[in-house]
Amino acid sequence: QVQLVESGGGLVQAGGSLTLSCVSSRLTFSSDGMGWFRQAPGKEREFVASINFSGSTRYYEDSVKGRFTISRDNPKHTVNLQMNNLETRDTAVYFCAARTSRKVSDDDNAYDSWGLGTQVTVSS
Repeated sequence: QVQLVESGGGLVQAGGSLTLSCVSSRLTFSSDGMGWFRQAPGKEREFVASINFSGSTRYYEDSVKGRFTISRDNPKHTVNLQMNNLETRDTAVYFCAARTSRKVSDDDNAYDSWGLGTQVTVSS
């Protein structure tokens, strides 16, 4: 059973913006650490951003700092990734992930639930 469902991907020109959303059906969502990862064709999955259970701590991969913002709405069981000033190198399938720990993490092995992903394509 898929507990995380992503949406919001699409095709956008370089310099544009997209907002990805992830809805969680996990009963533990309000105490889960959450993350976004991405995988480009022919490359390994990589960390993008993470947020702790309350939203008070956020952690970003260096290349997205200042361009991407992760946020969460616990009553709505949703975590979002606002992506601004998109670059062609941001093209990838983006995955939402959840971990039972309340803390942030950039290690994909620390997450125990994953969504199926949403495609983001940035054209030049």
